[in-house]
Amino acid sequence: MRDRIRKLIAERKVVAVDVDTLSDTSDLYEAGLSSFASIQFMLALEDEFDIEFPERMLTRKTFASIEAIDRSIAELIGEQV
Repeated sequence: MRDRIRKLIAERKVVAVDVDTLSDTSDLYEAGLSSFASIQFMLALEDEFDIEFPERMLTRKTFASIEAIDRSIAELIGEQV
């Protein structure tokens, strides 16, 4: 799943740096993720993974790193089962 997240980051140019330079725990906001870009990225993630982020997850913490995004998506996929 993290590879798909990385691919979306690269395709959408979500951050100002090359996604390959980021670790799974790198702070995406420090790498250039803006509030506006995070909303656009969230919509792309919802489409890619066929999920919907609930209001409780619409926080900076949810989208702070690839690891955090992966964990959130895994939780949402688990809830759908």
